[in-house]
Amino acid sequence: MSDYIINTIISGVWETLIMTFFASLFSYVVGLPLGVLLYVTSRGRLLENRAVNIVFGTIVNVMRSLPFLILLVLLIPFTRLVTGSSIGTVASIVPLTVGAIPIVARMVESSLCEVQPGIIEAATSMGASPLYTVLHFILPEATPSLIHGGAINVATVLGYSAMAGVIGGGGLGAIALQYGYYRYQSDVMWTTVTLLVIMVMVIQEVGTLLAKKKRK
Repeated sequence: MSDYIINTIISGVWETLIMTFFASLFSYVVGLPLGVLLYVTSRGRLLENRAVNIVFGTIVNVMRSLPFLILLVLLIPFTRLVTGSSIGTVASIVPLTVGAIPIVARMVESSLCEVQPGIIEAATSMGASPLYTVLHFILPEATPSLIHGGAINVATVLGYSAMAGVIGGGGLGAIALQYGYYRYQSDVMWTTVTLLVIMVMVIQEVGTLLAKKKRK
């Protein structure tokens, strides 16, 4: 590979990391509270409310059911409205965030469901409010599971970022398409795929180690 291709790949790695970081961050800003809401309003929980749970649960399920490539296309007008463009690294963060929010919400809900009912009963028996119980009992107890789920979500966003290259997004996905697929440069294709796999493995391993450390 030429020096130009190598520099392009290095730039692609940086762009991929930027997209993954900010999309994961923004998805948790929305997805974490949404997951908590789904948990506390479900049957037998602190703030059981079937109507609220069904409405937000349906929205999450519908968003999760959309293939990411279709979501990318559907969000082009919204992405252009938010960022002023529908292509590039910054623009790709918008659909990545929207696509990750329902995944985060369900992962958070699943992690909170693992908390032992006795802990919640002890908190409520001491007169703790629902908000206090969530913040000081449920979330801390579920932290290892939340960390593990967070690593899975970041890895998922990383995989999604590669697909963003289809509509002009930056990163390794765009490089794989432009050089590896359209120009039949198989060495570029395999290099980008290998880098993506390594990045996913590193993220997953770091998440697993942090979760184990937190459990101890």
